[in-house]
Amino acid sequence: MSWICFGCKPEKQKQTPDSAQSIAGQVLEGVAHFSYNELRIATNNFSVSNKIGRGGFGIVYKGTLRNGPQVAIKKLAAASKQGQREFLTEINTIAHVRHRNLVQLIGCCVEGTNRILVYEYLENNSLDRALLGRKETRIRLDWEKRSAICVGIAKGLAFLHEETVPHIVHRDIKASNILLDESFNPKIGDFGLAKLFPDDITHISTRIAGTTGYLAPEYAMAGQLTPKADIYSFGILILEIVTARSSSKADWGEQQKLLLEWAWELHERGSLLELVDPDLEEYPKEEVLRYMKVAFFCTQAASQRRPSMSQVVDMLSKNIKLNEKQLTAPGFFQDSGGFSGAPTSSKKSSNESSYQMSSVPLTITQVKPR
Repeated sequence: MSWICFGCKPEKQKQTPDSAQSIAGQVLEGVAHFSYNELRIATNNFSVSNKIGRGGFGIVYKGTLRNGPQVAIKKLAAASKQGQREFLTEINTIAHVRHRNLVQLIGCCVEGTNRILVYEYLENNSLDRALLGRKETRIRLDWEKRSAICVGIAKGLAFLHEETVPHIVHRDIKASNILLDESFNPKIGDFGLAKLFPDDITHISTRIAGTTGYLAPEYAMAGQLTPKADIYSFGILILEIVTARSSSKADWGEQQKLLLEWAWELHERGSLLELVDPDLEEYPKEEVLRYMKVAFFCTQAASQRRPSMSQVVDMLSKNIKLNEKQLTAPGFFQDSGGFSGAPTSSKKSSNESSYQMSSVPLTITQVKPR
C-alpha cells in the first residue's frame, strides 16, 4: 500500500538545501507568481501595522495588490526547513481545490530565501480571534451565526474527505485555522500539514503534528492518521463554538479538567446547558444540546465509532433524532501523556518513545507494539 504526500520526499533520500529555483520547479504551473517587491509594496514593507496573524511557520499580513484587491500574505520564516515542506504541501494540496468553505489560494512568491503565500482576504479574521481571543477582538456571535459556522466547517471537511480525489486530511482543524468572511461564512485555511489520502488504504502512519486539545487519541498516541482525526478535532471545535472556551486550557472545575472531559461529566449529570456561553442570552435549547451531542459522537474514543463528515452535516443541519444509546465516553489525550475515555491496554511501559509535536511545545508518548 502506498500514500501520497505532495511536498514530501522519501525518507531514504538525503535532503539538500532548497534553492529558489528547485522550489519554484515544484510549484504547480497554474499558481500565480508574485515578485517579492510586489508583496513588499502591498504590505507597506511588511509593516507591523498590517500584521493580522501568526501561524506555526510565519506571519500573516494584510496587503493591497497593485490592481486593487486586498489579500492575506503569509510570509514564512526564512530559517524554517520544516516550513519549506509545508509551503509546498499547502500549494500543491489546495491550488485547484475550490469550495465556498475553503480559503482560496491566490498565488505565491519564491524568490531568494523568501517563501510567501497569498490568499483571499477575509474581513472577520479567525474564529479563534472572534470567539476565543481578547475581549477587544471578540465579536458578538448569536446562535444563528454559530450554528451556520459549525455547518459550514462540516461541509468544507466533508468536501475534503469525500469529494476531492485523492481525499484530503487537514490534520490541524482548530479555531485559528477557521477564517470568517464579511458575512461570517467560515473557511478552512492553513493546509501546511495536510495529507492526501487515497481510497485504497485504511490509515497513514505518520509523524504527529497538530495542536494540543484537538488531537484524536489514536493519532496522538500512535501516529495512526485517518480522516477520523479531523472529525475528532471538529467535535472539539463544536464545543468551543458553543461555549466560547478554549479546549487547550484545562480550567474546568476543581480538578482542572479539559473542556471535553468536563462537558461529558455535565452530560452524564443532565446539566450540559451549564456549558453554554453566557453571552448567548437567547438560543434554542434543544438544538444547542443536539450540537453538543454531535460533538460527543465526533470525539468517541474508538475512531470507528465516529460518523463520517457527510453524516455530521446531516446531524447538524437536519432536525433528526440522535441515537444517544450508541454514545460512549469520548477519548482525550492529556498533557501528562495519558489517554482517557475508553478501556485501553496501552499503558506506559519500557517499550515507549517520546515525540515532540510540530506546532506546540509538548512531548507525547507513542506506544510501540511488542
